[in-house]
Amino acid sequence: MADKEPLFARVALIGIGLIGSSLAHAIRRKGLAGEIVVQTRRAETLKRAEELGLGDRYETDATEAVKGADLVILSIPVGACGPVAAEIGPHLQNGAILTDVGSTKGTVVSDVAPHVPKGVHFIPGHPIAGTEHSGPDAGFASLFEGRWTILTPLPDADPAAVAKLTDFWTACGSKVETMDPEHHDRVLAIVSHLPHIIAYNIVGTADDLEAVSKSEVIKYSASGFRDFTRLAASDPTMWRDVCLSNRDAILEMLGRFSEDLASLQRAIRWGDGDKLFDMFTRTRAVRRSIIEAGQEVDAPDFGRHPEIAGVNVKDGD
Repeated sequence: MADKEPLFARVALIGIGLIGSSLAHAIRRKGLAGEIVVQTRRAETLKRAEELGLGDRYETDATEAVKGADLVILSIPVGACGPVAAEIGPHLQNGAILTDVGSTKGTVVSDVAPHVPKGVHFIPGHPIAGTEHSGPDAGFASLFEGRWTILTPLPDADPAAVAKLTDFWTACGSKVETMDPEHHDRVLAIVSHLPHIIAYNIVGTADDLEAVSKSEVIKYSASGFRDFTRLAASDPTMWRDVCLSNRDAILEMLGRFSEDLASLQRAIRWGDGDKLFDMFTRTRAVRRSIIEAGQEVDAPDFGRHPEIAGVNVKDGD
């Protein structure tokens, strides 16, 4: 019996950090491509990717990497997507699918779409999966298993191309949803971007406190604070770009959060135990709903059992 034909003949991975390297592992494990081309500008990173066997061909030049590829994935910070799209656009083959993995979609659409030639299918995407680790060594094949990937196809997107990209992400283990870019950015502002911003701020505040030494912060850190430090250890370049590219939705959610925080502050100041109890009960129910939805497990340490040392397979970006 002949082997099943791969979904794509050639996949070009532009960027080989956590998401790019995890895709390389998943593509290889699932047999989703006849050839994997890995591209990154840094020679030392490309050399490490080759040592890890992440691709079949390795390029520092993005224009060379995308030639002949029927799937091109921009696995780079959202701020870099526009310039890279301008660079590779003339070299994309007719009928190819171009997608990305960025955490914001509105700016990616506005930055990338003008550079996509006719006949190329641009379908923005966002796998909601990640860890605080980065670089080609951080990737692992099961990163996307059971996690959501959101596609934000444009109104004129080819249904067959969208279906093929959906099949790709499903094969990688993802559950796939589609929505418009603006709605995606509002949803992610509250479930991903705001928690990271709060984490960066809390850890920064703890680091700046004069009444508490840094050694005490490290020595006595409870599990809640350690969770914040995990988020605050996320890639600074990526999160700088996220904040700048999704600023309107983030500022809206920060405003709402500030109002709710002020209300909580008043309840504590005035000893309003009933209000505190009601809020904590309501938020506890949200946690249970997340478990029931299969987005987390009800296990010690939040079910964090790493597949490989130092990597948390359940952390989302």
